[in-house]
Amino acid sequence: MAIVPLPRRPLDPSASSAAASRDVPGETPCDAVRWWYENDLGWATVPGTPVHLITGLRFDVLDVPVEAGVAALRHLGPVPGPGSPVALCGGRMLLLVAAGSAEELPGLLQWLDWGGLDLDLTAVGTGGHMVAPTPPDGAGKRGGVRGEAGSQGAAEWLRPPEPECEVEPSLPSMSALGGGGGAPDLVRVVDTVATHCHRVRLRRASTGPSESQPLAFS
Repeated sequence: MAIVPLPRRPLDPSASSAAASRDVPGETPCDAVRWWYENDLGWATVPGTPVHLITGLRFDVLDVPVEAGVAALRHLGPVPGPGSPVALCGGRMLLLVAAGSAEELPGLLQWLDWGGLDLDLTAVGTGGHMVAPTPPDGAGKRGGVRGEAGSQGAAEWLRPPEPECEVEPSLPSMSALGGGGGAPDLVRVVDTVATHCHRVRLRRASTGPSESQPLAFS
C-alpha cells in the first residue's frame, strides 16, 4: 500500500507578505529551515532541533562513506541526474533514492553478490530520518531570518533539491530498470556504490584512513 506524503502546511498570503517585510518575532534559524522544507518542498520534518527530515515518505537515503560516494558519482557520470539530491554530513554522503529502496537494498546486495560483506553501506527508509542539510543560498529565509550552517551541524547539500519540483521522478528506483524514463536505475547505482565502498574498505585496511578528497565534480 502506497504511503501518501503528508500535506504541506496551508500558506496564509497575508501572513507571508507581513513576514517578508519584517523579522518574525521569536523565530530561530531552525524555524526558517523547517519552513523551507515543509512549505517550499513539501517534505515532512521531525519536531525538535536541529531539523530532521522523515524518510520513507518522499524518499529513502543511501548512506555511504564520502570517499566512496565521490568515486561512485564520478563513475556514474550523469546518473544520478542533476535533479537527484545528494548531501554531505560528517564524513558521510547521503544519496536520496526512491521511497521503498531501503527495503530492497539487502536483496539487491545479495543478488549483486555483495551479500555478507561489510561495505559500510546502509539505507534509511520507513520509520527513519536524516538531519536536514542547511538550505542552499537564498533559501530557508523568512523575514530576514536565515537558516545558518551552524543550526544544522555539518549537514549541507552537495546537490540540493529544487523547490516547486517533485523529487520522485529524479530518484534512482527499481521501476527505472530497463525503462526509458528519466529516473536512474537503482540497481546500477547500488552496484556502483557498493563497488567503491568495498575498494575504500580494502584500501583503508591496507594503508589506513586516507585524507579527504576534494569534491571535484558537478
